[in-house]
Amino acid sequence: MRLGRPGRPGRRAAVGRPIGEVPRNRRPARRAEAAHPLGRRDRGLRRFLSRARLTPPRAAALLGLLACVGAMYGLAATPAFTLARTEIAELRWTTREAALGAVATPDGTNLFRLRTAPIEARLRALPGVADAHVTVSLPDALVVEIQEREAILSWAVGDARFLVDRAGVLFAAAPPEGVAAAALPAIADSRATSAGLAVGSSLDPVDLDAATRLGSLVPADIESSAASLIVTVTDATGFVVETVPRTWTAIFGLYTPSLRTPAMIPGQVRLLRSLLAGREGAIEQVILADEDSGTFIPRPTAAP
Repeated sequence: MRLGRPGRPGRRAAVGRPIGEVPRNRRPARRAEAAHPLGRRDRGLRRFLSRARLTPPRAAALLGLLACVGAMYGLAATPAFTLARTEIAELRWTTREAALGAVATPDGTNLFRLRTAPIEARLRALPGVADAHVTVSLPDALVVEIQEREAILSWAVGDARFLVDRAGVLFAAAPPEGVAAAALPAIADSRATSAGLAVGSSLDPVDLDAATRLGSLVPADIESSAASLIVTVTDATGFVVETVPRTWTAIFGLYTPSLRTPAMIPGQVRLLRSLLAGREGAIEQVILADEDSGTFIPRPTAAP
């Protein structure tokens, strides 16, 4: 046996056991860990499992949840709540047949399985519909509320006449002799690009702005003795205001989004009023270049 130096004990004497020998006081702890299948690191799991016992309140809550799920499934499967009637109020510009075609929900459909959002989207796609709201009325009805577009202009292209709303949408064909359409400002459009306009089309924003400004003019605005005014638009001269019966015409011209905008129309109207003052009967045509520049062509007179 090797002894250490004086004052410096050997490794065996210092440690008190051979190198690699496991201390006796640690062996019981390791045996305890091996005896439990979860080990020390899974104490949190054991604690969770001990707390997750099914107590009476928890059992009652679980049964209530299962009962609700079963009730919902029963309502979705029962034939008691099926569609039997679709309620749609009388519409002005949209036919009931077109509205029912957009609803596209046959009788007998289970109302608990019905989604109303797609129906509302199809209704809003109709030209004459501005907004729509669909609700289910138990036990057997579907209530459809439609807000139709409001006409502000009558737009004529050849023999066709359309109603135009504030957004510039041509949403319906104007009745041939409708009182409501007759009371609207009328625009006669003979431009080549307008030949393709139809129900569902939209006007150019610049054209809509100019048409609403000029269409709202009445003879009193320019101190004219004419019975009424009409507005036309052509490729050659742009927007033109004429009297009824025709005595003179005023060429307002074409408008663009930036260089020559409809914002100049109020100034052109003031200039037209000043040119007509005292000489309306002697004028055949007025040309309004802008708010400050304008001229007129006198009416031909008989030769002396």
